[in-house]
Amino acid sequence: MVAGVPGSSGAPAAAAEVKVDISPGGDNVLPTTPITVKASGGTLDTVTVTNSAKGTKVKGSLSDDKTTWTSSESLAYAASYDVVAGTLASDGKKGEQKSTVKTLAPKATAFPSFIPAPSVTDVGVGQPIVVKFDKDITDKAAAEKALTVTSTPSQPGGWYWLSKREVHYRPQNYWQAGTTIKVHAGVYGVDLGGGVFGQTDRDLTLKVHDAWVAKADGNTAQMQIFQNGNLVKTMPISMGKDATPTHLGAHVISDKQRDYTMDSCTYGVCSGPQAYKSLEHFAERISNDGEFVHENPNSVGAQGNSNVSHGCINLNAANAEWFFNHFGLGDVVEVTNSGGPQLPVWDTYGDWAVSWADWQAGSAVK
Repeated sequence: MVAGVPGSSGAPAAAAEVKVDISPGGDNVLPTTPITVKASGGTLDTVTVTNSAKGTKVKGSLSDDKTTWTSSESLAYAASYDVVAGTLASDGKKGEQKSTVKTLAPKATAFPSFIPAPSVTDVGVGQPIVVKFDKDITDKAAAEKALTVTSTPSQPGGWYWLSKREVHYRPQNYWQAGTTIKVHAGVYGVDLGGGVFGQTDRDLTLKVHDAWVAKADGNTAQMQIFQNGNLVKTMPISMGKDATPTHLGAHVISDKQRDYTMDSCTYGVCSGPQAYKSLEHFAERISNDGEFVHENPNSVGAQGNSNVSHGCINLNAANAEWFFNHFGLGDVVEVTNSGGPQLPVWDTYGDWAVSWADWQAGSAVK
């Protein structure tokens, strides 16, 4: 007994054992869930999280008080991770605790492709944002919530689903010239329904150049060219004849080729009086069913007075080259009085044919 301290044996008190909590535990962990290691009654000395199969280490950081370690990168699907936590008690005694974290194995993963591709950085005011998945998406709302578009300056916009695999984004009106658009597909680890999970996150940044809008009128057989709202040029044109009228509405340029072979067989007309195959120049695609703005020396006599094409907008050589040099991806060609039907929403890109109210109704997020 120590004098003056009743009940004391004189032996030093045993240091409390450091307790460690490692979460999440068990199997089927979402790979985006951070691994956290927390110590109580002491501190963490070292923490390692290792992919059991590959031997790679997961990045993470320790809190200032050395009681919490948190992973800072996503895990892989269908993987096992060995967690080893080294502890340090108040008396300097070291300890260790281990655990295993296993991530879920999806039935399938869906890759989000972008149109325009990330290699494209400069577009016109009519450019929609397209995300195409390589698997059917049954939980469209979950997918849509994982897709974000930020425009500077800010402009109202929304998503519209064309199918189980394809969703488009556009503003209420054409983009403002000079806008910067940032797209983030944060789908990794997201349950997209039916056992399908997002395969990876992706990002896209686009800059909107000057507003180039061409207005092609079938009644006058003229096309007016506007730059940022100012009329800069007028061209005689020939659009689709009565049997093959040009679609009405706003068309968006999706491709341009200085030399291009026009072949009606590409959209199913391989024989008969409506079939054709010819090499054309300064060709800019304005829909996916064979409509282009391009040079056609054979219709120069009709340009400015009558519509004789298979649906394209024909120009003479000088005007076609000028148009080719000034118009590019995302620029707009508005067609009126053509005698044709409205460009369908699915026809690359008929997005502007849809009213804003109907476009909003095409969202999966209500």
